[in-house]
Amino acid sequence: MPHLHSWQEGGQVHAEYLLVLGAILFFPLLLSFTLRLRIYAHYRPLLKTMAIVCLLFWVWDVLVTARGHWSFNPAYVLGWDLLGMPVEEWLFFPVIVFVSVFTYEAVRKVWKGL
Repeated sequence: MPHLHSWQEGGQVHAEYLLVLGAILFFPLLLSFTLRLRIYAHYRPLLKTMAIVCLLFWVWDVLVTARGHWSFNPAYVLGWDLLGMPVEEWLFFPVIVFVSVFTYEAVRKVWKGL
């Protein structure tokens, strides 16, 4: 029988949360280049925005997770934890901030063209 890693059980990979994040990020990441939104030309404000939002929500998320307000089902995460939270939860906020900035810039560009 092959050795099962922490992210496998019975040959099944527990990566649904990571796959959902990838799906959320896929089209905005692709379209950010094809729509020529120039998000990356202004990477410093993007990184500042991401840092502020992520730091605030990471602290809050660690605290409420430690208090038991919610937990993460091991059937849907890889099993790699940092401060009691799965790596997918740490990636959640940067992904959502990027997608939010992308959506704002895309709508603004389309609105200007009308």
